[in-house]
Amino acid sequence: MRAAIFNGPHSVTVGERPDPVIQSPTDAIVRVVLACVCGSDLWYYRGITPHDVGPIGHEFIGVVEAVGGEVTAVKTGDLVIAPFIFSDMSCPNCLNGSTITCPAGGVFGDGRIDGGQGEAVRVPLAGSTLVPVPGEGHPDEVLKSLLALSDVMSTGHHAAVSARVREGSVVAVVGDGAVGLSAVLAASRLGAERIIALSRHPGRQQLAKEFGATDILEERGEAANEKVLELTGGFGVDSSMECVGTAEAIATAFAIAKAGSTVGVVGVPHGGPSYGEVFFRNIGWDGGPAPARIYIPDLMRDVLDGRIDPGRVFDFETDLDGTPGAYASMDERRAIKSMIRVSSI
Repeated sequence: MRAAIFNGPHSVTVGERPDPVIQSPTDAIVRVVLACVCGSDLWYYRGITPHDVGPIGHEFIGVVEAVGGEVTAVKTGDLVIAPFIFSDMSCPNCLNGSTITCPAGGVFGDGRIDGGQGEAVRVPLAGSTLVPVPGEGHPDEVLKSLLALSDVMSTGHHAAVSARVREGSVVAVVGDGAVGLSAVLAASRLGAERIIALSRHPGRQQLAKEFGATDILEERGEAANEKVLELTGGFGVDSSMECVGTAEAIATAFAIAKAGSTVGVVGVPHGGPSYGEVFFRNIGWDGGPAPARIYIPDLMRDVLDGRIDPGRVFDFETDLDGTPGAYASMDERRAIKSMIRVSSI
């Protein structure tokens, strides 16, 4: 089969990979329909975080083509959403909401397991991992939103849940990438009354407003901190969401949080303040990699009912051969999020 291959910093090519086959009775083979590039893939692409040479990509939806003998939750022909983490959903860690630490689990496209940016994927633990999509004949816009649930929308939702967003609350989102925009949508979905989005990019500002942002701030660093405090009577926001992972973004998210609140952290951290800096303000944090498999069923219902449309974060589309360009467009901030159309249903 053909698939994206990570060769090292700033080098993603499309080449031949072995066709996936059933290796365990709990496996399934999924033919990829839509895939995309994640913001965390850019850490590898830019050489900031190491990644093994080999398959890459962990966000995809597709059609089940074969199942192992123990797989009963999905069947051949099902359209399925693959959360970026495969897991057994039954170990103590999964049951405690941490699918990323499932002893039997892992992440697609880590250089060893098939990546989602290819024609097909072997899905371990398929019965507990894959989420079948009910109905048939879903329009393209719905398929894009279902793809968003595999990671980016689930991660934005995780930021909002971790930050304890409540109905009527005042919240802020640090980061205007696809995850940050998804966090805006998630906060609106959870009933936040005021949503402050930090963004300098006009196109992203517009989408943030359409997703529910009530205030847009272009300031950065100390200027952003001062502006948020000014907007909140000097106390900060009820819920702060960090969706970038840089030291500056993390520092801002904690600086603008109200004393006694919890910051939702979903950006892969690359530096930031020590806990000593927020200790005397009684500020905590929650978050980490999103347990997407836990969130997808509820979010999927809202997508299918037309209540949310997270697929609007995809503003660059290509085919599998164009995957290198999909990375470059995001790296150069010409795109919010790149989608790869691999096959049709």
